[in-house]
Order: sequence, then structure tokens, then C-alpha cells
Amino acid sequence: MCEQDELHCTGDTRSRRRFLRTSGAATLGLASACLFPGLVQADALTRAQRDKMTPEQILEVMKQGNERFRRGERKDRNYLREQKASAKGQYPAAVLLSCIDSRAPAEVIMDLGIGDVFNCRLAGNVENEDILGSMEFACKVAGAKLVLVMGHTACGAIKGAIDNAQLGNLTGLLARIKPAVEATEYSGNRSATNYEFVDAVARKNVEMTVANIRQHSPVLAELEAAHAIKIAGAMYNLETGAVAFVE
Repeated sequence: MCEQDELHCTGDTRSRRRFLRTSGAATLGLASACLFPGLVQADALTRAQRDKMTPEQILEVMKQGNERFRRGERKDRNYLREQKASAKGQYPAAVLLSCIDSRAPAEVIMDLGIGDVFNCRLAGNVENEDILGSMEFACKVAGAKLVLVMGHTACGAIKGAIDNAQLGNLTGLLARIKPAVEATEYSGNRSATNYEFVDAVARKNVEMTVANIRQHSPVLAELEAAHAIKIAGAMYNLETGAVAFVE
């Protein structure tokens, strides 16, 4: 993990990160130039910009980014500028726990850039001590304000947990998902071939992971109780490209 750099404030102070601009100048109190995409250069998120935002505003930015993604209207980005701007310091607004599925890259489907979010990826998007420690660093040390757990439809890890798959270290990982299988109320065919059931388990798994984060991380629970952060869940639909947020 990278250390924060107190002196990081790159280049032209007129440039405003698209991450902020998408949620609206009126909401975030930004300069009117942010309303004109052609006049705004893409730099990495700064500490001052991140600290002006509430957890709810950060979540709204993600929602709007996903809407753009679904319309095929993603913002033009200069990743080289973002890379250079963030090289000496990072101020991500959120930390995401998502699945390793190659079809569900969080930054892409929510139109985010380099330096916008911390991203933890693990098959089945379940928490463990290492994930919780990473989240605690992201929020308590680095200042992120949103913890988002994102599952997705047709998840292979969920199918494996339903089928009691056995394979090396994967066996232990899938065991963390099985409580969601058992807790899912479903009267139909409870098998991995029934994608409706698979998706129901995936949603329950997100719900339980969010609860487990609160239960097993007093650090994050305390931050949420103080309204310094928000812990939320989401489900990504592979077919439609839509992210359904559960706050």
C-alpha cells in the first residue's frame, strides 16, 4: 500500500477531476467551469476534492458513472495524466470489494479513473482478515469515505459454493460463501444450474458480507457510526451492465 503525500497537489489548479464533476457543481460546490467537460483536464483526485465529498455524494458519482457506461457515453480520459498526477500521492474516495470475474471490472463499469478508488478483488467478494485490514487502511489511514461490496450475476464462485466444489485452497474460500447459500430463502430449484437461485444467493452473499464487515471490524463500524464513512452493497448485472445499489 502506498503512503499519502501531504504535498501532493498537481499542476493547474483550474483543472477539476471528472470524478467530482459528474455529480454536479451545485452539489459539490465546485467552480462553474466543471460544467463544461471540454474545459476540464483529467487529473487524479486530490485530497481537497475528496474531503469535500460526503459518502452519499461519492455513491452518487458511482451511480452516474454506471449510467454513462450503460449508455456507451463514458468520459474521455487521459490515463497518462492520471498516472502522473497520482504518482506521488493517492486520495481515493472509496474502497471496493468485488469479485475477480473478468467481466466485472469496477472502475470500468462505474466510469472511474486511476486514483479514484481502492479495489479489493476476491472470488465471491467475501471478507477475511486481510480484506478487512485493507479496508481499515483505506478508510482510517488513507481517508476513503465509502466501503462498497459488489457482487454480480452468474457468479462462478457462488455456483461452486452451491455445488460444494472441492479444489485446493478454493475449498476454504467457497466455505465462506456457503452461509449465504443456506440463508437464501428460495422455494424453487436450489441448484447451480438455476441462475435465478444463483443470483439470489449472490445478493444474499453481498448482504451478509456487508453485515460481516460491520461485525468483524470495530474500526469501520466506529467510522460508520460517526458518519465518517458509509458501508453499502451492490449487484452488477452481466447482461444489462447495470449496477443495482443497496444502501
